[in-house]
Amino acid sequence: MRRPVTSDTGDQADGTGGADAAGARAPAGDKPAGPLAVVRETAVLIVLAVLLAVVFKTFLIQAFYIPSGSMEPTLDISDRVLVEKVSYRFGEVERGDVIVFVHNDPSLDSPQPNLVARFFIGLGQAVGVTPPSDRDFIKRVVGVPGDELSCSGGKLHRNDTPLNEPYLPEGTTTDCTPATVPDGKLFVMGDNRNNSQDSRVFGPIDRSDVVGRAFVRIWPFNRTGWLRRDH
Repeated sequence: MRRPVTSDTGDQADGTGGADAAGARAPAGDKPAGPLAVVRETAVLIVLAVLLAVVFKTFLIQAFYIPSGSMEPTLDISDRVLVEKVSYRFGEVERGDVIVFVHNDPSLDSPQPNLVARFFIGLGQAVGVTPPSDRDFIKRVVGVPGDELSCSGGKLHRNDTPLNEPYLPEGTTTDCTPATVPDGKLFVMGDNRNNSQDSRVFGPIDRSDVVGRAFVRIWPFNRTGWLRRDH
């Protein structure tokens, strides 16, 4: 008997032959991101970084650039410290704390930069790469409400007791006018007593002006360490 002649189309009827003959089609790969997508993602990351820096600066921790020598030898010019803002929300400022505060003295007013400049200055201050404003000070708390302060023999006395202050430069003498710290106030001094504008000049500061407590030096790396809270 003569065998029936099969056609090429018969092999395709079962759904296999044609596909094998043509070969399997490779799945399309992901297209590389275009320049616009890269710019958009970078912008989003920058915005998120700025927002995180602002949130941390406002509520949690701020890096602070040391602008002067008033706290030497504890802190040198251009040192960086971290200032935490949480503990004083739940507790009191203690004697010996190194604090950052805002001193609202109209004589310290300076011309304000434009909005864009203020933004970048504020961002730089948040991460501690630019000096703080003229109103931001860092000093040590030597008196809390009710403390009576005086100086005798080159030493600071609190409530008639001379203070042991190992953080002062060797040979430092402290001069001051007797004062009693009022309620809601703090008396602050720089560790570099002979080169510090502090409460001996502008009086006790308001407790509400305290920004936070400086607790650790993070720069330079060879001087990193905790800041001592000596009473």
